Amino acid sequence: MIKILFVCHGNICRSPMAEFIMKFLVKKAGLENNFLIESKATSTEEIGNPPHPGTLKKLAQQGIPVFPHKAVQMKKSDAEKYDFIIGMDSFNLKNIQRILGSSFNKNIFLLLDFTLRPGNIADPWYTGNFDATFNDIWEGCSCFLQKLTNGSLKTE
Repeated sequence: MIKILFVCHGNICRSPMAEFIMKFLVKKAGLENNFLIESKATSTEEIGNPPHPGTLKKLAQQGIPVFPHKAVQMKKSDAEKYDFIIGMDSFNLKNIQRILGSSFNKNIFLLLDFTLRPGNIADPWYTGNFDATFNDIWEGCSCFLQKLTNGSLKTE
């Protein structure tokens, strides 16, 4: 089983959007029994809150199912649980390293690292542009899944 953790600052916009998109793509490929896909925050600001209304609206517009979700913070023990820890921007990566410890560097990526245009995914909490965020996350998840299924990415 491939275990993936998507991470953003508050776990109400980008990381749950990535979680639900990836679950949708994996199910569409008939691989849902081969994956564990979750999302968490680096901060404590939104703990216990549901996904942002803009995230829910955009996913609904695209026909992507949303499952019950409450924001939770990642913890050091997540390093052992997940094969891949995927941040949305460089600020997330710095905080992931802070939480996991500076010596941990196994399979930590930015989501857009899997595309032909690596970089940060803008936070719609600040931009208000859930369309652009959705498009970036869709592209990142699609490319990530393709690399996982064609064998170009390994879980170890």
